[in-house]
Amino acid sequence: MRYEGDIYRPPSEAYSLLIQVTIGCSHNKCTFCSMFKDKRFRVREISEVLEDLETARKTYRRVEKIFLCDGDALCLSNDKLLVILNRIRELFPECKRVSVYGSAKDVLRKTEEELKTLRENGIGMIYLGAESGSQKVLDAICKGVTREQMIEAVHKIEDAGIKSSVTFISGLAGKAGWEEHAAETGKMISEMNASYVGLLTLMLDPRAPIYGQIQRGEFQLLSGEEVVAETYLLLKHANPTKSCVFRSNHASNYVSLRGDLPQDKERMMAQLKRAMEDTGLLKDERFRML
Repeated sequence: MRYEGDIYRPPSEAYSLLIQVTIGCSHNKCTFCSMFKDKRFRVREISEVLEDLETARKTYRRVEKIFLCDGDALCLSNDKLLVILNRIRELFPECKRVSVYGSAKDVLRKTEEELKTLRENGIGMIYLGAESGSQKVLDAICKGVTREQMIEAVHKIEDAGIKSSVTFISGLAGKAGWEEHAAETGKMISEMNASYVGLLTLMLDPRAPIYGQIQRGEFQLLSGEEVVAETYLLLKHANPTKSCVFRSNHASNYVSLRGDLPQDKERMMAQLKRAMEDTGLLKDERFRML
């Protein structure tokens, strides 16, 4: 297997075979992100991807899930993706799901029929980083998409029969904008009706542009207690009309939450309220990591 640079995958893809289809991220401008700053974006030669799949088949007895890296493999044309998916089906008949990262713009460039074709050929999950439901925050972090585009993309994915997994980030608006960030993110979760929602907490990396903003005093980080209050407000506004798996149990989070929305909303809010009353329940900074 051949990999270029650091390789990233969603937590739920921990046991998946990782196949690098693109190098880096085609956008790569988000101020909070340092994942692909050391890479110049390019699409790998399909022949190289197929060679890696063949090597993996010789190496692993059973592969039930495959994740196509890097930042947005969904930017590939369907013609290229289908060559890869067809080879996966030939080599790994036991594979139950192929997943990818995708941006809202990647999704919106696909027609409904193209997305359905990807689902019919093995794509079962598309991961999107929404980060915030606030347009003000999206602009500040240079996300490059609108709130409406993000919601439309999730609807398009779900309508095609593919599961969407959407990630948001606590603390991304700092002290100045946490209330809007929380309320608008909760409302976006309600409007999206994604199959899965994950909530991370902002972590510092000197390579990320936001680090310089913090050093210059332009951005003030939330304390652990403030992050919990922000999450409480987010959940208060989160009312999806279909069942949504909600997870805030990443290593970066101060309080671990697991449940379904809207069914488990009150239980999770009660858990956060206890943590606000007893800060000893918050994860120590030493144990928070990416």
